[in-house]
Amino acid sequence: MDSVTDDLSTALRARGMRVTPQRVLLHRALRELDRHVTADELLESVSDRLPNIALPTIYATLDLLEELGMVRRVQRAGTTLFDPRVEPHHHLVCTRCGSMQDIDFELDTARLERAAAKRGFVHERTEAVVHGRCASCRDAAAQAGASSPRNAAAT
Repeated sequence: MDSVTDDLSTALRARGMRVTPQRVLLHRALRELDRHVTADELLESVSDRLPNIALPTIYATLDLLEELGMVRRVQRAGTTLFDPRVEPHHHLVCTRCGSMQDIDFELDTARLERAAAKRGFVHERTEAVVHGRCASCRDAAAQAGASSPRNAAAT
């Protein structure tokens, strides 16, 4: 077993839960993918190794991993993504293609958290999400603009 699997096993046993092959494999697959994934993408990535696994099992395991602090749930335009990176970080979301990237930046969130507390809100996690266009979409839009008939006629 590797240290990640050991951590999962320890956390499950501390809660009196069983260490099942499905839980271990799903946790390992999430780490191997090393990106934000949907439950469907995780299912697809393990279906050859766990041919009888169903989407409800994927969701139940992801919920459990979130409770254990081993995955973060992140919302993106009506889709729930699961982030294997649990240490504090922020996200960039492309409004064109929907891609999501991590961004490491020290951000003082104390004022925001105090404002939330004044409204009776107890925060669990504070993160910034920057919406805009990723470099690929920005470059594609610039390329399309340069090759459009209107721009070609102007030259």
